[in-house]
Amino acid sequence: MAIDVEKIKKLREETGAGVLEIKSALEETADDYDKAKEILMRKVASKAAKKADRTANDGLVYSYIHNGGKVGSMILVSCETDFVAKTEDFKKLCHEVAMQVCTEELNNVEDLLEAEYIRDPSKKIIDLVNEAIAKLGEKIEIVKFVKFSVGE
Repeated sequence: MAIDVEKIKKLREETGAGVLEIKSALEETADDYDKAKEILMRKVASKAAKKADRTANDGLVYSYIHNGGKVGSMILVSCETDFVAKTEDFKKLCHEVAMQVCTEELNNVEDLLEAEYIRDPSKKIIDLVNEAIAKLGEKIEIVKFVKFSVGE
């Protein structure tokens, strides 16, 4: 069975899984994209769970200003090494999470992790974090956040 290269690329971007894992998932599901993605996301969550007991003492404080300067957020996202904290993938995760904080009223990190991702309602913020963990190979956690709004 010939596997569509575009499907592999798209699944790699969405899940952070390796090419061989993706090929295997597509073969297992008879080239069904959605079923393959489900399998890969389960594997991503499993990889994240294995890293849960590690210590994440590095990371970034990231800020985001939205809506012409009327709303902003600051978040602390931790990882294990400064090497990962400097990667574009980690910075992209921080940006997406900080932007998410600006879009709704969230009380704590648990609420944030369970929030529907604004760019893709089929995902939650925890899915983004798990994808980054799978791709970067380190424990990553959102430690805290704050939102600022003009007029509050």
